[in-house]
Order: sequence, then structure tokens, then C-alpha cells
Amino acid sequence: MTMEAGCDVQVWFVGAGPGDPELLTLKAARLLGAADCCIYAGSLVPAAVLDLLPASAERFDSARMDLAEIVKAMVLAARAGKNVVRLHSGDPSLYGAINEQMRELDKAGVRCAVVPGVSSFLAAAAALRTELTAPDISQTVVLTRASGRTPKPERESLAAIAGLGATVCLFLSGDKLEESARDLQSGYGADCPASVVYHASRPDQRIVSGTLRDIARLAGEAGIGRTAMVVVGGILSGAGGDSLLYSPSFGHGYRERRDQP
Repeated sequence: MTMEAGCDVQVWFVGAGPGDPELLTLKAARLLGAADCCIYAGSLVPAAVLDLLPASAERFDSARMDLAEIVKAMVLAARAGKNVVRLHSGDPSLYGAINEQMRELDKAGVRCAVVPGVSSFLAAAAALRTELTAPDISQTVVLTRASGRTPKPERESLAAIAGLGATVCLFLSGDKLEESARDLQSGYGADCPASVVYHASRPDQRIVSGTLRDIARLAGEAGIGRTAMVVVGGILSGAGGDSLLYSPSFGHGYRERRDQP
């Protein structure tokens, strides 16, 4: 039994989005509603998303499981003909640790596929009511994290990234904000705008804004820790010119140029 007509996928890696169940893709919601077995990140996926599962669905909280246990649960359920969803917060392709899971499923002969989700950096931008790219400010977005137990190549250090002047979105770094802000100041300066968005899109969403000089202190005073998205860059200032896209002097394949009289 599979979850898609004409499809032989046995395990679906599904992006749970940033927390608001209405930000799930239609496909993700449909797969959750048909699941017989769901392995989910209990520390990150809110109950409102899990409520989409059938009451009869078997549930496993991966926060309490290691890789072998997670894979075993998926393989046993798939071989029993159950509809299996491996639910990851945000989008599975960003810090989702899905490669090792899929490799083990491949070894076991279990077919899997991935359904993308809305990432927390996108939900944070929506909460901040900002574009992450703006004319004259930044046309590049860097998705990264502070160095931790999983090391980063030196070429990807925050100090090195700061030299780009691009918009930076820091995952998994709320508890390393003081160090991160200090490293980024080398390229952006202490007065560069910075915001921390806690639980973007959820009912308990909170936003703290400041500069690289004081954002760590402000976030600490607000009690915001690890599960937050940090956004840094000049785009947060609201500066930057208008895009040419809708300028009457900018013609393209669907609209002729209209010079002002």
C-alpha cells in the first residue's frame, strides 16, 4: 500500500513548516492525513501539526531516538505496508539530517521521497514584513549557522561571510548570539540592523530587533534562546531603492517601456 496512486514511495520525508499548520503544503497535509505511522521531531514540531494525523496513526518522537531506532521504525512500518511519514520541522533539506536516513533506507530497499516545507527563515521574513533582498542593499541571502558540535569549514566562518555584506539568516544559533554578533561585526559594523524571531508563525511568536551591538543583550533579556531565527543585514533598515520590475521605464516581454513625458 502506498500513499500516492501510481507511486511506489514507501516513506515520505515531509516538511512540517515553521509551526503554523496552515503553512503546510497541500501535499504535506494530505500525506499526514493518510499516515499510518509518523516519526516526528517532538522538540520542534508543534501539536497543531500533529493534530492532522489520524487518531489511529502510530507515533514515534525522534527526539528520544537515535538513527538506528528511527530507521528501524520506518523500515518495519514500510514493510508492513503502512503509510509512513518522517516529519521534519521547516524544510527537510536545511539542517534536516535526512541524508543518513535515506542512505539507510536505500540499503534496506525501502523507497523514499521528499516533500518540501516552508523554512523558518521565510516565516521570519514574513513576520518582519521585509524582503530579504532589496535594490542597492543586498541581492544575496546566506543561510548558515554558528559553529557548534557540528563544525564548519573555516571558509564558512561568520567573519568570512560578513565580508560579503549579504543578508544573513542564522539557524540554530540563538544560544550563540553574542559570539555570532561579534564575528559579524567585522564586516557589517556594530550598527548593522539585526532581528531575532522566536517561533515564527506560531501563536507565541516574538520578535526582538536591534543592532549587532546590542541584539544579544536584547534577546537575552527577552528570554529567547536556541529555537529562534536570526536575521542580519541592511535590508532590515527599510532602505534601498525601488525595484525596476514595476517601473514604467522598464520594459520586458509582457509590458512595453513607457517613458515619462
